[in-house]
Amino acid sequence: MTARAVPAPAATRGRIAPVKFAHIVFRTGQKDAMVEWYRTVLEAEIALANPLLTFLTFDEEHHRIAIVGMPGLAPVVERTAGLDHFAFTYGSLDDLLSTFKRLRNAGILPYWCINHGPNLSCYYRDPDGNQIELQIDVFDSPDAVNGWYATSDFSTNPIGVKFDPDELIRRFDAGEPPAELTRRPHIAPDQVFAQLP
Repeated sequence: MTARAVPAPAATRGRIAPVKFAHIVFRTGQKDAMVEWYRTVLEAEIALANPLLTFLTFDEEHHRIAIVGMPGLAPVVERTAGLDHFAFTYGSLDDLLSTFKRLRNAGILPYWCINHGPNLSCYYRDPDGNQIELQIDVFDSPDAVNGWYATSDFSTNPIGVKFDPDELIRRFDAGEPPAELTRRPHIAPDQVFAQLP
């Protein structure tokens, strides 16, 4: 497999590109439940709220999530065309595992925990069935990820390897280095599809 080069910044490529990803907007028939879920999961603050919509933020952006209440909407239907999921990156393995524990204590459990290789991820479903990924980057640069792609078994296993977060927490608490905990193990090719949720 050939790794793709990391593109140069837009200005040096002679292109005008966005400078950042700004926000996500949800339409929902259960606005209050969605607002509370995202407040809990992302530890977000309400930036604005009215009967129609709520803006949530967890960083310097005035809103990262907007939730628009539209009574009578049906939840997301699985296995149809559309957005699959969106991801939020944490700063460290400790942060990701602490978030897993905090959410578990609040009764929010992931439906899938997977070591993709370049990132370690826990996937959740919100009250409408939208999928979100809480993750950490395993490597510190795009070049390091490309190096991993070039030398790993990613071409035969683009899914990853499932992990048990409680076991990972046990190993982390015992002092095992994060580099060991995030290293993706090799699995046999006939086990790849067993890694799906």
